[in-house]
Amino acid sequence: MSASFSNQITAVAYCRTPYKQKFGIPRQPGLVDVHGYVELTGPFNDPDSVRGLEQYSHLWLLFCFHENLAQGWKTTVRPPRLGGNEKLGVFATRSTFRPNGIGQSVVKLHGIVRRGGKICLEISGMDLLDGTPIIDIKPYIPFSDAIPDAIGGMAQEAPVQYPVHFCSEAEAQVAKYGARPQSPNLRALIEGVLAQDPRPAYKKAKDDAKLYQVALYDLDIFWQIGPKGIEVLELRPGMLESGT
Repeated sequence: MSASFSNQITAVAYCRTPYKQKFGIPRQPGLVDVHGYVELTGPFNDPDSVRGLEQYSHLWLLFCFHENLAQGWKTTVRPPRLGGNEKLGVFATRSTFRPNGIGQSVVKLHGIVRRGGKICLEISGMDLLDGTPIIDIKPYIPFSDAIPDAIGGMAQEAPVQYPVHFCSEAEAQVAKYGARPQSPNLRALIEGVLAQDPRPAYKKAKDDAKLYQVALYDLDIFWQIGPKGIEVLELRPGMLESGT
């Protein structure tokens, strides 16, 4: 017998991050030290709803994979960790294509602030698209949530990091755009994102001369695989800045 629930799930907040498209978002939380905000909304935008939260260093965010819901789900998926060739059951992976489209991430809490009249949690280490609906926020409890001898299956070890190089033109552009308040720590963000090699798994097993683009803040970052690793070629103002 299947269970049904009558209570409607609503967003309690929305995440504000530099990640403007799904491509390039770290595949797990904590891999890139980038800051963002959880912006409380509606009746939850009340100081009382986060009273006492500042005593915790980390939070669990439960969220909705809102851009994937229309594509549905399958019983098996091809995890990037396995090169996109081997299938595993959806419940044996952290695939974004899930029966109920719900994800969870651990993030670091830096403080509780007001931005534009809203209560916001300043966080870092998130792996969430800008505008992601947050459906619940819970404190991370070290003695129960951290299990030192846990077995991580195919993901026991952290992913390999690739060297990231900037050509001279990109170096100048990083200095220019990174000096703006709307794109803090730009170089570190680009390095952190690209070091994960966000290409599809099937692309990594062969020569790849394709030019790739990742949207961070209001910029398009163009890069490709070179003989020494990942090479950043150019930064251009994206849709948000150019208005196109």
